[in-house]
Amino acid sequence: MTKVIEVRDVWQSYGELDVLKGISFDVSEGEVKVVFGPSGSGKSTLLRVINMLTPPKKGEVLLRGESITDPNADISILRSRIGFVFQNFNLFAHLRAIDNVSIGPRLVLGKTKEEAKEIAFKALEKVKMNDWGHHYPAQLSGGQQQRIGIARSIAMSPDVILFDEPTSALDPELIGEVLQVMLDIAKEGTTMIVVTHEMGFARAVSDEMIFMDHGVIVETGTPQHFFQNPQSERAIDFLHKLEVLYGQAETNLQLE
Repeated sequence: MTKVIEVRDVWQSYGELDVLKGISFDVSEGEVKVVFGPSGSGKSTLLRVINMLTPPKKGEVLLRGESITDPNADISILRSRIGFVFQNFNLFAHLRAIDNVSIGPRLVLGKTKEEAKEIAFKALEKVKMNDWGHHYPAQLSGGQQQRIGIARSIAMSPDVILFDEPTSALDPELIGEVLQVMLDIAKEGTTMIVVTHEMGFARAVSDEMIFMDHGVIVETGTPQHFFQNPQSERAIDFLHKLEVLYGQAETNLQLE
């Protein structure tokens, strides 16, 4: 399978604190990788490095074999090929939903206003928000706003979409609608890297799970591996804590 993202010995620090310590992994075409671990383990920083929002202190990130971290790389073009869904939506409050989605294709991809609107409408259809395109963010629920955020990434036709704890800012009753949209686009073959504690989603969707702690990858494996036979004490302890906090109930995702 074609490698979409290659992370090679990536280090990152804030002051004297190393938050990423030699991270390496690949993501192939159509794969979904779930990154999980305790707060402060470096998960969000890893996504920001992959998208070059935070350039690494050391190491390399490749997008389809092209170095994003090369000083001569055109970061704006490469970044347009990497979608990013934030925890807190990051929508433009003064723009309607459809305009939040169409602005990228128009300003970055050079589409006409009409072309961008058509692209945006199709993206809104994918996240089941096509009837809400003329609403402003303040008129939408948190789940609806996050679906607009996902549509914004879809509209750019990226090589990969990064999700940074996309349900962490949502009320519990709104989480399922966002996870269902993510599952739906995963089934269409979207390449995804997802930072989440939603283990029901991870079990249903991920091809591989990556457990991080203290800035390093402690253990990797399939969902079956982690839920049936995790090897490291840190992973066992963390999964136990998640079970205590959230129980064993899983979101009722439509897998078919």
